[in-house]
Amino acid sequence: MENRKKKAALHNLGCKVNAYETEAMRQLLEAAGYEIVSFEETSDVYLVNTCSVTNMADRKSRQMLHRARKRNPEAVIVAAGCYVQASAEEILESGAADLVIGNNQKGKLLELLSGYEKEQGAFQSVIDIAHTGEYEEMSLEKTAEHTRAFIKIQDGCNQFCSYCIIPFTRGRIRSRKLEDILSEVGRLSFAGYKEVVLTGIHLSSYGKDLEGTVSLLEVIRQVEKIEGIERIRLGSLEPRIVTEEFVKGLASMEKVCPHFHLSLQSGCDETLRRMNRHYTTEEYAVCCDRLRNYYIHPAITTDVIVGFPQETEEEFTETLDFLRRIGFYEMHVFKYSRRRGTKAAAMDGQVKEEVKTERSRRALLLEKELSEEFRQFYEGRAAELLLEEGLEIGGRPYISGYTKEYVKAAIRLTEDTKEILLPGRIVPVKLLKGKGNGWEGMLEAELSDGISGHKVKKLEENPSTAR
Repeated sequence: MENRKKKAALHNLGCKVNAYETEAMRQLLEAAGYEIVSFEETSDVYLVNTCSVTNMADRKSRQMLHRARKRNPEAVIVAAGCYVQASAEEILESGAADLVIGNNQKGKLLELLSGYEKEQGAFQSVIDIAHTGEYEEMSLEKTAEHTRAFIKIQDGCNQFCSYCIIPFTRGRIRSRKLEDILSEVGRLSFAGYKEVVLTGIHLSSYGKDLEGTVSLLEVIRQVEKIEGIERIRLGSLEPRIVTEEFVKGLASMEKVCPHFHLSLQSGCDETLRRMNRHYTTEEYAVCCDRLRNYYIHPAITTDVIVGFPQETEEEFTETLDFLRRIGFYEMHVFKYSRRRGTKAAAMDGQVKEEVKTERSRRALLLEKELSEEFRQFYEGRAAELLLEEGLEIGGRPYISGYTKEYVKAAIRLTEDTKEILLPGRIVPVKLLKGKGNGWEGMLEAELSDGISGHKVKKLEENPSTAR
């Protein structure tokens, strides 16, 4: 009787760095002969790449581990990542996982699985993350997304914001070698990806731990030279990196998308001080002005925490006023989450949950308003769309994609265009206001006048790899 192929199911929680590492572990399992199945199916191995950025993230991590155990009590349950780094013993003692793998150990997944199978008992590999200077090299041949590839180039954080557990779960800053970054981007370009997103836990600190003069700007310059890559996006940036020299350097590179995520957290200086953020609102505003001096209507997005300890109604109102003044395209709004082991957790003046909820509601209403204003600027204007996926609006077929500013738009598919408008292609369009239901958060697009199938195909570097 032929041996049955082992099955593995993976579930990711948290940030884009976690998503990258989950995809890298998926490819390790595939290369070892595992059949990758949905997390909802019966599997021999379940792997949850956990998150610990909020209490809710911890809870979701535990829920997914328990769900896996219930799905197949005989399976090997693997917990990896930030929640593990903070609570390894607790996870093992609870029986939620058989194998726990901390950060900077995920590349050893196959070796650790083999070790567990030999031991047949609870097994862990969690290092003292605070005392490692080693960047764990993991790489991808493909990604879960079909048109853009997220590429991890940095790990760890030295900032110690008073609310944040991440420096304790991810360790100190560690940068990936430039040659490894370029090698991976080259492989992904050859596989047909047009857009790369450079990500890290604290991307702005890239290179500070490396010998020589390799900086984030130099990484971007080198990536821009790689044939087949049409767009470069950046993950979350700290305001202090947005100097005149940095923005001038970015603006000199055609492939860099005018889409910048600048972490803010609060629009009140007193709250920023309590958060241990190292800038003022005025310094932040200057950074936004710099970007707008070099780019026409760039997309600036951010994160906002509401209900931080001691935040008064007046301070929250200051934040709302500042958010409106900057005019963000998108804002990720979070209610403050008390994290054991952080300075903010011990602060007096913890804000009631119902107050946090109400402030979150108001911030999200403003986010919707500002986002709509931003998109309106592009109505009637020319753009290029990187096509991604099909969808149906009003019973008709469309294909959606994103502009360089990350504005989502959709083009109607017809008999004449359905063989031309394929995922992974970049096409010139005119943007229009979407009419009726189904167009929320999105513009309609039509192909630019005079476009032909031949012209569309010329925009594609490697037609043989189109997906």
